[in-house]
Amino acid sequence: MRSRMNCMVSCSEVHQWALLWLMKAELLKERGRLCSATVVWSIVLRAAARLTSVFAACRDLANAPSQQAVFDALTDGLPRTLPVLEKRLNWALTSAWPRRLQRRRWQVAIDWHLVPYYGAAHQSRNEIYRSKQRQGTTHFHAYATACIVQYGHRYTLALTWVRRHESTVTVLRRLLARLRELGVKTKVVLLDRAFFTAAVTAFLQAESQPFLMPVLCRGRRPKKQTKRAARPGGLRWIKRQKAGWYEHTLKNASAAATFLVCVAYRSYYHRKARQRRQQKLLFAAWRVHGTPTEIRERYRKRFGIETSYRQLRQARITTCSRNPHLRLVFVAIALLLRNLWVWIHATRLADGRGATMTLRLERLRFKQLLDWIAQAVTALLHDGSMPYVALDD
Repeated sequence: MRSRMNCMVSCSEVHQWALLWLMKAELLKERGRLCSATVVWSIVLRAAARLTSVFAACRDLANAPSQQAVFDALTDGLPRTLPVLEKRLNWALTSAWPRRLQRRRWQVAIDWHLVPYYGAAHQSRNEIYRSKQRQGTTHFHAYATACIVQYGHRYTLALTWVRRHESTVTVLRRLLARLRELGVKTKVVLLDRAFFTAAVTAFLQAESQPFLMPVLCRGRRPKKQTKRAARPGGLRWIKRQKAGWYEHTLKNASAAATFLVCVAYRSYYHRKARQRRQQKLLFAAWRVHGTPTEIRERYRKRFGIETSYRQLRQARITTCSRNPHLRLVFVAIALLLRNLWVWIHATRLADGRGATMTLRLERLRFKQLLDWIAQAVTALLHDGSMPYVALDD
């Protein structure tokens, strides 16, 4: 068996792999030689790599078709219904996912990604997701993803667009159904504190899905203790206990779920006080075992999905289009490029295999991969002329 240290990855190969993943999804139709699916996807990939708009990518390439031709190819070729579009985009995300990984059980993180939106809705107000104010707006396009957080295999396996009227349980059901289609066996689902509701916990228990998430203490804090005042109960009572496991039942008007709450501690350095302090952490767990320290360290792996969102922002095409389907495609392309980066490191650039695999991220950074794609598209669709600005007489 040849050494993986001698494996070479070139600029053209990275571009061809990205094109191959997109072409397998069959999202576009052929529209002639000048505006073929290969040309359209190459322009879209360059816009993602340079973090610009499709118009800027067409303007910078001498042999590229016009912006309107590219947008017509995208809007006319994409599936009309959202379920079909999401199914094909998810297929593109995992088209090269190693099937041997289906034999293992993985820790999967699920979370929301909000993209600020400042315009009007395209067809219905349900396209716009409302949340707390951020970056000067309360309107967002929301996307939910499921990502493996295991070392060396941090693939984004599922993507779905979240509408305004949809509940958390509905979105979770779609993501878990997609994981089952892939044959992914989940060891535990790691969730954010926003998922800590009775409906979500009851749904995951009905699906026999182990989960781990932080506890969120809602409601007004109890007043100062007096002799006649009742002692705090429920989660606020558990919050006062020592490190360990405690049983709790979460209820609402339509659902109830009983699970265990793990009390753990973390140590951190307080900069203003210039001293080390401890913070108490509470985690809701079901069919998850371990010491409080092991639970805390296991949940820390969930932040791998936050890294995927940071890399998504480095490759998301800039657009002012109001079409939510087109915006979903641009988000999927950014995640596809990130999956390609993970795949190259796991199969081409890593040292060793399996448990002994060691990643060498310095060999190919994500931004370097994006630069390579932009250079390959430039070599394909540019005549080599120098850029200039023409002045009108």
